[in-house]
Amino acid sequence: MPSIFIGGTSSHAGKSLLTAALCRIFSKRGIRVAPFKAQNMSLNSFITENRKEIAIAQAFQAKAAGIEPDERMNPILLKPKGNFTSQLVVLGEAVKDINSKEYYKEVDYLKKIVKESFRSLEEEYDLIIMEGAGGMAEINLYDRDVANIWAVRMAEPDVYLIGDIDRGGVFSSIYGTYKLLPSDVSAKTKGFIINRLRGYEDILESGIREIEKISGLRCLGILPYVDFHLPSEDSLSIEEWDKEGRIGVIRLPRISNFTDFEPLRFIGVRFIELRDELKDLDVLIVPGTKDTIADLKALKKTEMDKKILKASKEIPVIGICGGYQILGKELIDRGVEHAKIRAKGIGLLDAVTFFDKFRKKTIQSRKKVTGDAIILERIKGEHVWGYEIHKGRTESGNPILENDGCASDDGMTWGCYLHGLFWNENVLRAICNHLGAKYRKRDDWLEKFSNIVESKINIDFILSCAGF
Repeated sequence: MPSIFIGGTSSHAGKSLLTAALCRIFSKRGIRVAPFKAQNMSLNSFITENRKEIAIAQAFQAKAAGIEPDERMNPILLKPKGNFTSQLVVLGEAVKDINSKEYYKEVDYLKKIVKESFRSLEEEYDLIIMEGAGGMAEINLYDRDVANIWAVRMAEPDVYLIGDIDRGGVFSSIYGTYKLLPSDVSAKTKGFIINRLRGYEDILESGIREIEKISGLRCLGILPYVDFHLPSEDSLSIEEWDKEGRIGVIRLPRISNFTDFEPLRFIGVRFIELRDELKDLDVLIVPGTKDTIADLKALKKTEMDKKILKASKEIPVIGICGGYQILGKELIDRGVEHAKIRAKGIGLLDAVTFFDKFRKKTIQSRKKVTGDAIILERIKGEHVWGYEIHKGRTESGNPILENDGCASDDGMTWGCYLHGLFWNENVLRAICNHLGAKYRKRDDWLEKFSNIVESKINIDFILSCAGF
């Protein structure tokens, strides 16, 4: 079964978005296509219909292909927790916390999981589009690089490199990556793509011809820097968000699922560092976190907790998942995340969270808005969709989404466990109404980007190499 591998010259080169665009393009041509990333390291995740957790990038790619996200598309997910430790998620289930040395001891076992997942997808689809991780030429990791070198050797796909010219040094990064690949992997490499060009293509012509000459690779096209928001690929993308904005999101040290706030970017969203002042904001959000208690301590250490308390008297303060837990009265860990400890929350919500089991709650949810909270009161009685990914159970008064969430007595502060809340059109309209902002129906960024990819990249060459 044919497959294509998109490898990057670095992190944030555009692998995820190019993979999503190719999934859309090929599926529209009648090819049954599925995405695949052997191992992803990301704090942005998604819950499938059968309650499995995968990286949100593979969920987007699956949706782009017109299919439901499946845990086989991202069999290994690592969710960093700090101190060289990550939560290991295998086939959608959180297994344990593990450090890098321990992880590499399990590589042989994990390779079997990856191979079984890939072969299973091969039986169901005409074409698999594989995405690499980080930079493809991590020469210090070749003996254990599950996501790149081993994945190529396992699947034997056609390999295409993508480099980000906006960062500079794109020719050296493409050629250097190619020359550092093991010979059997470089032999499968068919060509390269230059991403995020600001300016005219002809200025690159002499450089492209030279790279083609000395490498034997073919340039399949140049993608322009686009002036519309594309979903964030990883934490590096945060730097590309607005430096100003009416909606502020606290940049917790262990922030997770910050893609929750992508739909708000047309209004204006900015990330706020822990030592920043909370100025010129109309809404403040405390986001999800991979380690609630550790990030609560960070808020207190920098006195951001006091700033949040002060802001809550003037503007709405919203907590999502871990942020909801932080805004409560108390967090009681019975040895799941840390040692047995009780930590006082910020205290804006009548909610107490207990961490009493390692297993996470992972579920898609559709719930009715039932509580009185600023912004949400505008859609009371309507339904919202989202998904939950969290440890801990919260006991609260004054719930806002049936049995989930909590609002303060004045309704100015509220929180819930629902990731994806702001992807709901009715919630977006409610926020726009509250802020007096003009509502704008969410653009189909993928259709726009796919059209650009199809017009700029030699898609026929890719398909012909794959046997179509």
